[in-house]
Amino acid sequence: MATIRLFNNHLRLKFLMLASLEALTFLVSVYSAALVRFQETEFEYTNIVIDYNGGDIGIIASIYTFVMMLCMVAIGHYQSQQHFSPSMFTETIIKVLVSLTLGSISLMIIFYMIPDVHMGRGFHSIALVLSFLGVICVRAFFFQLIGNNVLKRNILVVGAGSRAKTLIDEKGGSHDGVSYKIAGYIAVQNEIVAVPESKVITVPAEDISQYALDNEVDEIILAIEDRRKSYHNDALIKCKLAGIKIVDPVCFLEREQGKLNLEMLHPSWMIYSNGFDRSDLKRFSARLFDIVTSSIILLVMTPVMILTAFLISLESGFKHSVLYRQSRVGLDDVPFTLLKFRSMKINAESDGKAVWAKKNDERITFFGHFIRKTRIDELPQIINIFKGDMRLVGPRPERPEFVDQLATRIPYYKKRHTVKPGLAGWAQLKYPYGATEEDAYEKLQYDLYYVKNHNVIMDFFILLQTIEIVIMGKGAR
Repeated sequence: MATIRLFNNHLRLKFLMLASLEALTFLVSVYSAALVRFQETEFEYTNIVIDYNGGDIGIIASIYTFVMMLCMVAIGHYQSQQHFSPSMFTETIIKVLVSLTLGSISLMIIFYMIPDVHMGRGFHSIALVLSFLGVICVRAFFFQLIGNNVLKRNILVVGAGSRAKTLIDEKGGSHDGVSYKIAGYIAVQNEIVAVPESKVITVPAEDISQYALDNEVDEIILAIEDRRKSYHNDALIKCKLAGIKIVDPVCFLEREQGKLNLEMLHPSWMIYSNGFDRSDLKRFSARLFDIVTSSIILLVMTPVMILTAFLISLESGFKHSVLYRQSRVGLDDVPFTLLKFRSMKINAESDGKAVWAKKNDERITFFGHFIRKTRIDELPQIINIFKGDMRLVGPRPERPEFVDQLATRIPYYKKRHTVKPGLAGWAQLKYPYGATEEDAYEKLQYDLYYVKNHNVIMDFFILLQTIEIVIMGKGAR
């Protein structure tokens, strides 16, 4: 089994294994650093633990491991595209160094706040070096040992037309060879073959269960062009009872890509599928999460916001407002006024027409480029969160002019408004900045996945992984 479902989300077993190995690496690094630095792993009344009875370094090792793992997740080390190859070697090293640096800074803050626990500079430095070498080695050996077939599901596709083809060449999706392998496509009568001919197999419908068992098929995907047609139910039931999973293309792509494929999505699937929950408990937990987390962010970022306001005024003149107010569409299509730090010139839309932001937009000021790149311009939206117009995590709110335009051209577009818009979002993690109708179409698929599956745990990890976007400057315009 290549994925497990946890908190409404599919987690890849391969990356859970990698995360476990790296967590063990961090833990061992601390004990090894203690052995190198002090020639012992058990000690009392040293500079490592102040006034800690027994002198056990287990607490320090646990804190170190927990913080480092959070930083690894934040910098995107367990995403589907992660692998270890010569072309990715440099990027892997850089991202590991960024994670360890971020973790080291976080640990210094924690140890400062908890004076009873302390990690000496020499001890800390040795642990960092061992952690870096350990993680690089683990990643190099792990991806070599996993190979091409270990932990990959063996997939048999019923259908060989355009719906079947979408399974392997959907934009931004997981391709054959990443998390699964295609055993073959079974052509269905009256369908035009659109998949590679070499992968098409001829198996009578009544023999599909035996073929699946003989070829160790883990999963069968029903990708028939005409959904009104049934495909030998007795044979499929036999497969199901033999432990072979039967799924439809929408569920398969939801799991593999983290989005709902609009091309294949149909109303009955949305009606009968799990998810899309708007319970009182979920709303209460989401509001509590927003208030607590936003308060922490506001406390930490207040000096940055004050400095940003001053520099905007210095660049554009103190007579102009540092905040930019704009109408956006919120929960249940109700408009609200969104706040941002002004990053564009005064009267950027002097003709009154809404214009998509574009790459190297001439309307953006010199300082505006920086605050957009680092997402500092979004910080005033914390006020919108406190007011209840927005959440920390959710689909990005869009302007009414664009919503009206997109809703007439993209199916299910307004369904993204069944949850509150957010400062950060699933679509922002999975898809680069978009300013066209085609981009809106792609991002909607991720937004609908979030609407279907969101919960506080998912919100936490989306917010955590947004750190990579801020640090690496991904997707900003």
